[in-house]
Amino acid sequence: MKLSVPTPDVNNSDYAFTPDGDNAIRYGLGAIKGVGQSAIEAITTERETNGKFADLFDFCRRIDSRRVNRRVIEALIRSGAADALGPSRAAMMSSLTQALQAAEQLERDRSAGQSDMFGAEAEASPATGVFQPVAEWAEEERLAGEKETLGLYLTGHPISRYESELGGIVSMRLAELKPAAGVTRTVAGLVVNMRAMNTRRGRMAVLTLDDRTGRVEAVVYSEVFQAYRQLLARDRLLVLEGEVSADDFSGGCSMTVQRIFDLATARAHFARQLLVRLRRSGSNDATPVAHRLREVLVPFTEGTVPVCVEYEREDALVRLPLGAQWCVSPSDELLVRLRELAGDDRVQVVYANG
Repeated sequence: MKLSVPTPDVNNSDYAFTPDGDNAIRYGLGAIKGVGQSAIEAITTERETNGKFADLFDFCRRIDSRRVNRRVIEALIRSGAADALGPSRAAMMSSLTQALQAAEQLERDRSAGQSDMFGAEAEASPATGVFQPVAEWAEEERLAGEKETLGLYLTGHPISRYESELGGIVSMRLAELKPAAGVTRTVAGLVVNMRAMNTRRGRMAVLTLDDRTGRVEAVVYSEVFQAYRQLLARDRLLVLEGEVSADDFSGGCSMTVQRIFDLATARAHFARQLLVRLRRSGSNDATPVAHRLREVLVPFTEGTVPVCVEYEREDALVRLPLGAQWCVSPSDELLVRLRELAGDDRVQVVYANG
């Protein structure tokens, strides 16, 4: 039986992990870094006494600010524990100052004995407020917040956004790896652990790579370590080439690494071309979009990957391979800018294996 682990939730979670139905375990608030037991007791006691929190403004209004300070609330937001309190984590983080100020003003009014004509306490500010209209965090930032506060990625995996692209680069997924003497394999994954050590031949490292389907230990001996040491770090997405052999200790397999790429250098090495599909936007003149394309490409043209432009209008479709002077380095930044120009699904790094 598979158990799901929902994100922590200030409206449902207790200090420890607790059962949530038959097939789920609710994440405990006590597992969030930066959120202490006193703060959690304040949250759960207020929730049990006066009901669930309506939103971030209601939460700040009702909670004891001496026990649940700004840093604690930021950790709750970044971990996902406050997801039920606002439209997005970005909006809650942007609106937190406003929510805290409203709660502080209410507390000052209460302390001053402000009351209405019947002698009852007047609410100086409403239970809810208006959130700042901001764009949601990119997946990378959302997952980084979860890793920082929970120690793991709970709502996704950093490799997910690149899986379709990596299909054109790797030989196979990690779960499919088998020992094959003399055969070089290409794999990709997130470095979830790294052990570096000194040997008689120099410094070496053992990486644990994860691609969601499985994990493998990759041994980086001293010569390769020296050549690629600037790429070796935890939580980095890497592409590795090497030979896979049986690991008698674990009963699985391990890789002896020969070459290492980050995603940008992997694209430059394995890509056949960068394809950009453009549509006529209604004007009879394609010059404006050509000028914008030129402005985007120019800062990245000291690369090796050819660019091909596919231009479409109602009555024609043409492919225009650009000259060698327009070869680019296909970084994430370039791809983001091109997708802003052409559309998310109209920019593609093309690989020979794709």
